[in-house]
Amino acid sequence: MALKIVASQCTVCGACEFECPNSAIKMKRDIYVIDPAKCTECEGHFDAPQCAAVCPVPNTCIAA
Repeated sequence: MALKIVASQCTVCGACEFECPNSAIKMKRDIYVIDPAKCTECEGHFDAPQCAAVCPVPNTCIAA
């Protein structure tokens, strides 16, 4: 399963893009999106998804 970014809550701060170990997060049309083909929810890298851990807005990076 992959995560997704809730566009209406995203502040476009960019924190998640730089923390993603899989380079799954990219800017697309003025908002960040997660490529589900690349997102592994950080399994094997960390205990929790890094995008959610660094996002300043709670519940913006959620299960798709």
